[in-house]
Amino acid sequence: MTDASKRPDGTAVEEDSVVLDAKGLRALAHPVRVQLVGLLRKYGPSTATRLAERLGVNSGTASYHLRQLGVAGFVEEDVERGNARERWWRSVHRTTELRGRDVADQEPEAALAYLQSVAGTYTLRIQQALNELQTMPRAWRGTFDMSDWALRLTPEETVALRQELRDVIGRYRQDTPEAAASAPEGAERVGVITHLLPEVETPAPAQVRTGPGTATGAETP
Repeated sequence: MTDASKRPDGTAVEEDSVVLDAKGLRALAHPVRVQLVGLLRKYGPSTATRLAERLGVNSGTASYHLRQLGVAGFVEEDVERGNARERWWRSVHRTTELRGRDVADQEPEAALAYLQSVAGTYTLRIQQALNELQTMPRAWRGTFDMSDWALRLTPEETVALRQELRDVIGRYRQDTPEAAASAPEGAERVGVITHLLPEVETPAPAQVRTGPGTATGAETP
């Protein structure tokens, strides 16, 4: 595992972020491991038994994958909480980054498995939010949004858009224990999931009248 102070594009990497190398990518190329790391980051330290209950797997499976994540450096034992009968685990980093093509080119199958696991986890999170939408307080129901926007960009413009989105999100309060302790009354966890999905070799429609951009999606009042 390699912690880096700079991304390949020269921008800074946060201290609590890990940039995947080939070993780390192989270690995370499993949906259960991606979900385990996500749960520890979202809810804090936990045991294999409690994590297994959240994921709907047996504790032996969760324990095995936690040990593998520990070897790879993604999680570590929380010795302040654990005892001889029960091991507690915590995440080592707050975020994970897969940057550049070199690592993905070296491990194409692991890269695809990892990205598919991440996509599956995002889909599950969206479905859970939808299932809970009608029981949320009205003020929070009004914040929900799912939209997609069709753009026609160059690779350079797409990278610029990605960075602009990061910059906007970075202006808001992050979900960390420190931020939660000082957040104003009424603040709750809000998940922001972004996708930039190139559709290469899609021909431009001929003789289409230009006009304001459009979006398709759903907003729940």
